[in-house]
Amino acid sequence: MTDHVQLAVIGAGPAGIAAAAEAAGCGIEVVLIDEQHGAGGQIYRGITAPGRPDKAILGEDYEHGVTLTSQLASTPAKHWTNATIWQVTPEREIYLTRDGASRMLKADAIVIATGAMERPMPFPGWTLPGVMTAGAGQILLKTAGLVPRDGLVLAGSGPLLFLSAAQFLRAGGAIDAIVETTPGANYRKALRHLPGALKASGYLRKGFGLLAEIKRHKVPHFKGATGLEAIGNDKVEALRFTSSGTQHELGCSTLMLHIGVVPNVQITRSLNLEHQWDELQRCWRPQHDDFGATSLDRIYVAGDGSGIGGAIAAEIEGRISGLEVVRMLGVNNAGDVTSRIDAERTRHGHHMAIRPFLDALYAPSLEFLTPPDDAVVCRCEEVTAGQIRGYVGLGCLGPNQTKSFGRSGMGPCQGRMCGLTVSEIIAKETDKPMADVGYYRIRPPIKPVTLGELAAMHDNEHETGDGVSQEAS
Repeated sequence: MTDHVQLAVIGAGPAGIAAAAEAAGCGIEVVLIDEQHGAGGQIYRGITAPGRPDKAILGEDYEHGVTLTSQLASTPAKHWTNATIWQVTPEREIYLTRDGASRMLKADAIVIATGAMERPMPFPGWTLPGVMTAGAGQILLKTAGLVPRDGLVLAGSGPLLFLSAAQFLRAGGAIDAIVETTPGANYRKALRHLPGALKASGYLRKGFGLLAEIKRHKVPHFKGATGLEAIGNDKVEALRFTSSGTQHELGCSTLMLHIGVVPNVQITRSLNLEHQWDELQRCWRPQHDDFGATSLDRIYVAGDGSGIGGAIAAEIEGRISGLEVVRMLGVNNAGDVTSRIDAERTRHGHHMAIRPFLDALYAPSLEFLTPPDDAVVCRCEEVTAGQIRGYVGLGCLGPNQTKSFGRSGMGPCQGRMCGLTVSEIIAKETDKPMADVGYYRIRPPIKPVTLGELAAMHDNEHETGDGVSQEAS
């Protein structure tokens, strides 16, 4: 016997929620699977929890999550929370751990909406206690209302850096400085994309508004920073960098980093889906058509996991993929699905008009793509950039070989944190395109699973209690 569902949606962020809500609303049997306690993903994290942060702190964009999660709640879709997926097969079998036991779910179709992860920002000292990502800081704010009261420095580049700063200030936090690493040349590159960006001028207004808000708080803002180094023994004590030709050293007890986000491709890579290298965003993304269909039959991708577009664009992509599954399965009472998809695609084009401008402006500095020798690249196995370069000198030609040379990519995160950097270093040292160097070969388990969880794997002989149907395997 096998747990069976018509559609399984992986990830309960904007794309996953929208896909599940649309499909379930049309009569499709849906299971939405996510690791968190509630729906929302990173952008709307904690939106369904009691006592969530005031919208005056997180803003109107965050409050949109209430509308989105309410749409999901109004449908018969099942939502499996606290579920860790450790394998997905081309036959649309999903292996996961929940409530201390592993189980398998078979689906007629899968929408993968795993979202984005923050791009690693390796430089000397970035592994010191007290150094975290801006996204981690947002999690503390959204789930526990925590914000540093003193000794906070934010460093890096990209819209989330400034959004986080504004939210911390609204919550009563204090920011000692913002150290921006956006290269000056990026502004000139982005300028040619400005006419297109004006089609989505609302995003530009929000960005200028955040900068003005931060300026009103008189937060010191260093621009064009290079040579970053976190200083400290048992914990971070200062950030050293160069800006406008002058070296600075700012004392801090908390250092938050951010240089953009990249698609989380662990599941799509483990499925051996076709991926392409995005030169502008400097990341891999799974190939898909306008409806999210991938190179594997009945497996779709939607949202930032398929290419960075932002929360609203991700939501729209989720709706398109959810409706496409409805059309593919031939549901009779779904109404005019095609016209609804066409309308969503038009909306999607409007929201994506800003991306070439943002991608060019906030393209990461080469300093963090190929960090100095003493910077740790693989945090799990403590492998440095210098060691990776040494492996290349010994004949290592690709990221999968580095596992044999020095175990990079073999730790608990399975290469999520080091994969891009390892490939970037090899590409630069061998003078090969990233498309030729490639990425880690991802094998299950994608996430750690204990022997006890495997031993307790659901034997599928009884009803699951989740309202999921069963069929003969």
